[in-house]
Amino acid sequence: MALLPPPPPLLLLLLLASVHRGAAPRGAGEELRRPPPARIGVIGAGIGGTSAAYFLRQKFGKDVLIHVFEKGDVGGRLATINMEGKDYEAGGSIIHPLNLHMKHFAKDLGLSALHGHGGLLAIYNGDEFVFEESSWFVWNFLKLLWYYGLNALRMHMWVEEILDKFMRIYRYQAYDFAFSTNERLLHALGGDNLIHLLNRTIDEAMQKAGFSQKFINEMVTPVMRVNYGQGVNINGFVGAVSLAGADSGLWAIEGGNKLVCKGLLYASKAQLISGTVISLEEKTQQRGRTGGTVKLYEVTYNSTSGLTTELYDIILIATPLQRKIANVTFRNFNPPIPEFSRPYQQSVATFVHGRINTSFFGYPDGSQFHFSSIFTTENPKFFFNSIGAVSPVEDKRSAQTMAVGLPIWKVFSAQPLTKEQINLLFSTHDSVEVKAWLAYPHYSPPEKCPPVVLHDRMYYVNGIECLASAMEMSAISAKNTALLAYHRWYEKTDKIDQEDLHERLKTEL
Repeated sequence: MALLPPPPPLLLLLLLASVHRGAAPRGAGEELRRPPPARIGVIGAGIGGTSAAYFLRQKFGKDVLIHVFEKGDVGGRLATINMEGKDYEAGGSIIHPLNLHMKHFAKDLGLSALHGHGGLLAIYNGDEFVFEESSWFVWNFLKLLWYYGLNALRMHMWVEEILDKFMRIYRYQAYDFAFSTNERLLHALGGDNLIHLLNRTIDEAMQKAGFSQKFINEMVTPVMRVNYGQGVNINGFVGAVSLAGADSGLWAIEGGNKLVCKGLLYASKAQLISGTVISLEEKTQQRGRTGGTVKLYEVTYNSTSGLTTELYDIILIATPLQRKIANVTFRNFNPPIPEFSRPYQQSVATFVHGRINTSFFGYPDGSQFHFSSIFTTENPKFFFNSIGAVSPVEDKRSAQTMAVGLPIWKVFSAQPLTKEQINLLFSTHDSVEVKAWLAYPHYSPPEKCPPVVLHDRMYYVNGIECLASAMEMSAISAKNTALLAYHRWYEKTDKIDQEDLHERLKTEL
């Protein structure tokens, strides 16, 4: 669904997309100076872990053994839930048209895109709708202009400018450049301006850019609440990512976004190991008859066969190092691996097959209620963040135009809904399914990102969530981490933490 007209296509973005599809130049024979690693372990089979395995295979070649550990289902926070015999997205649901890694994955894996047809949106403040979308584009435009002046149009330009800088990452990665910290990655893309967005809230950033408080409260806050379960107190960068997610052209994978993870795992020729990783420890091992020693990482995991250990040359951790999500112990590291205490925000998705109670929103007879999505402003009495009609992952029709039966509604909230709260929102319903996630970090600027390099050959993919949590961000981090592991293995320091890349690479267009 689109609140505003889509921004004009950017020639630069199209150019970046074409560069991204090309092969990156590489010095012939450089990898022969050192044998490749024998074994690489990846912990986590969500979009970060499976795309990391995919990129590792591309860089290190066919002879490296890659194991991917997963305690649950492949897909991680990409998952579906079954309702009335059909599957619906219960985790990461939307993909932006400029998410070039996800577009490449879908094409490479032969997956089909599912384009949403949207519906009408309304924004509710607890007493009334402060904005009601019409099926008439011109009328929507005039209402936005009347209510908020040029704020809505300026927001597109503001977000576009940030995305324009961030899109440079695809070109950098096409040329095999990597960054050892997420702050250095962000700085290489947009300098101090992007770093400053991490250190102030989206509210402060947009006020500084001249947006009105009314526009921020009524149009920006609802987008933050539906995408990240917080208000405009989140950092400016994740706020900009969230606003980009309210744009037109959004899509998903037909059959469920988790199919990307399954496809990447298969394409990487990695071996899936079902089990819960308990601990990591560095070990010294004798190598061959020559008498040399080598440092390896021992992974201890719990499977149906009991406690088991495996040894690896390189480890990539692609699950949040948060005790409630992945309770991994790092044994005998000197210096010790730091403890990551950042809390993760709970997001509860409640799926209800029923009829929405229009009188709750001030429409007693329901005859004029034509909305398929309801976003909310900040209000202490709210027990939900948003309500939206959803379509099955296999169904290309709009949820608004499904002809048979009552729609399926997805309600986002911070806490599980009580029966009383469900009865307030729905006049009638016959089934309810609930999926609760520790979905994304609790954002509170100034942000301090966890390290990417946890130890000599041990890397953390999910640290990028301090910038923003999204499928594409995980894929970007997976490629960055795979490139970093590759360059550090072969000591190619000229490919790590290079500044002024945007200016340097202009000459190579």
